[in-house]
Amino acid sequence: MAWTREQVAARAAKELQDGFYVNLGIGIPTLVANYIPEGVDVTLQSENGLLGIGPFPYEGEADPDLINAGKQTITILPSSSFFSSADSFAMIRGGHIDLTILGAMEVAANGDIANWTIPGKMVKGMGGAMDLVAGVKKVIVVMDHANKAGESKVLERCSLPLTGAGVVDLIITDLCVMSCDKTKGGLTLIELAPDVTLDAVKAKTAAPLAIAPSLAKAA
Repeated sequence: MAWTREQVAARAAKELQDGFYVNLGIGIPTLVANYIPEGVDVTLQSENGLLGIGPFPYEGEADPDLINAGKQTITILPSSSFFSSADSFAMIRGGHIDLTILGAMEVAANGDIANWTIPGKMVKGMGGAMDLVAGVKKVIVVMDHANKAGESKVLERCSLPLTGAGVVDLIITDLCVMSCDKTKGGLTLIELAPDVTLDAVKAKTAAPLAIAPSLAKAA
């Protein structure tokens, strides 16, 4: 059985380490905040100028002036700090953010990622994704393994305009977890979702896929 969006986010949260400064993208990545492991202290950063993001507000308690980069209402913590967008991107471009978790439309075996535009469709802007994949120490992609037409989003080469080249470290989909060797340009399957077979993953992956000797079955 494939993972749900929440289960993908929970699996991604296992990659968080104590003391990390973390940027979460729009969509599934925002759910990661709900699954931070107990005893792990991380600080969430938002491109619009906020360090120290709290949980999502309860219904009726939202402050419209408190939003993340995806325009979702959020809460703050006693340790939260506000600053300009310029300072926020200085953190990102300066390599001060340890991890970013992003969604994607396509990811390639060599670590390329495409997640900002589809040619011919109206785009409001590229957002901060290009800065994130270029400046953050580790990049994790969370997404569905295939698009709505059933076509693989894990490719040998991306067909859409790139957000970044050779930047992805780990890919977590609804079917599995794959590590990306950005030097050699290859993917390694390291974990399967419960009841998802190796053949099912291979059938939906349009890129060469090595199998880790210690391939783990998710609990």
